[in-house]
Amino acid sequence: MPRRGSATAHQRIDDHEKLCRIMQKQTCQKIEELHEEINSIKKILVASAGAIIGGLFTIVLMLIKH
Repeated sequence: MPRRGSATAHQRIDDHEKLCRIMQKQTCQKIEELHEEINSIKKILVASAGAIIGGLFTIVLMLIKH
């Protein structure tokens, strides 16, 4: 017959492992959300940089023509 303390310890370990799995799943989901947000920000940054470079190039061409 197992000792009562041993069963309690095993239950506590099992509970802790379940909690860790839940927290790990939540962490992975949060990392995936951050990854998507970073990709979105990168796209905005590239588009903005392209617009700024295009605008500056247009200004330079206009100055050269005059």
